[in-house]
Amino acid sequence: GRVVPDDVAIVGFDDSTAALTCDPPLTTIRQPVEDMAAEMARQLLRQVDDPDTPLRSVIFEPTLVVRESA
Repeated sequence: GRVVPDDVAIVGFDDSTAALTCDPPLTTIRQPVEDMAAEMARQLLRQVDDPDTPLRSVIFEPTLVVRESA
């Protein structure tokens, strides 16, 4: 008996195509998947070239995609 977004707001994660087909369309968090994959490949190739290379942590900024569910 609840109404979205009047009574409750819903936010998804990863901005899948399903977010657009929901009724109402789902507000979601988008991850920069291509940037993440490119960085992973760079780090992997760096490790292959020099196994003693220290691993490093990379933080990627997510993006809020506001739609009708929140």
